[in-house]
This record gives sequence, structure tokens and C-alpha cells, in this order.
Amino acid sequence: MPTRTARTAWNGGLQDGAGQVELTSSGRATFDVSFPKRAADDAEGTTSPEELIAAAHSSCYAMQLSALIAEAGGTPQSLDVTADVSLGPDPNGGFRLTGIKLTVRGEVDGLDADGFAKAAQGAKEGCPVSKALTGVDITLDAALES
Repeated sequence: MPTRTARTAWNGGLQDGAGQVELTSSGRATFDVSFPKRAADDAEGTTSPEELIAAAHSSCYAMQLSALIAEAGGTPQSLDVTADVSLGPDPNGGFRLTGIKLTVRGEVDGLDADGFAKAAQGAKEGCPVSKALTGVDITLDAALES
């Protein structure tokens, strides 16, 4: 399997500095980052490591869930996955990820609510990004939509 790369160029200190993170492998985007905006309620157009983790987690989870739905005999018509990644103080100093909430709503043929819930839980446990984030409390809110 391939390796993917991102690169960050940073200038200055934590509070007065800023940088840009580049999605190097795809060449598709470059995003501004800064710590004050990372820690603020309004990011003012900048991204953060937490938002990038949320993007990685929601997309990985959607892929894993679509595979498990198919393995269970269903056909996913649409999956809407949101990952909310929270940053907070670390009791040992500094900051840490304090939680991730995965929310998924799906339109699926061939599975009932219980089958969907089982696939959704399996995807939470089996998605490679979930596995990488085992030190973070990950919760799941999964439901079928008609």
C-alpha cells in the first residue's frame, strides 16, 4: 500500500507564528494554520490538526462502513459521516485530543436498523484511522434514514 505525505512550513513562535499545511501527495490543497486560531471558537478560515484528523477519520470511516454493509448483504445508497474532534487540556500538561464523535446517517438497501448498527460499530472499530486513534475516546451515533 502507498504512503501519503503532507508538509507544514511554520514561521515564528507558537502564539505569534503561523504556517501552511500542504497536501503533498495529491497536490490538491494548501491550508493556513495558526495556534491562536486553532484554540479559538472561530477559526477564521484556517484549518487545524483536529480538522484534518476529522477529515481523515470521516472519510476512512465511510469507506470502512461501505465495505461492511456490502459484506452484510446490503447496498449503501448514501452515507453522511461527520467526525467532531475536540481539543482540550492534558492533565499531564499541554493539550490532547479529548474526544471524537462520529455521526453517520445512511440510506442502505438490504439491511435493517440492527444490521446497520452492527456494521456501523464494526466500522468504528475496524477503520484504520480509528485504530490509530485508540488513545482517544470515540463515540458513535449511527442511524438509518428512510
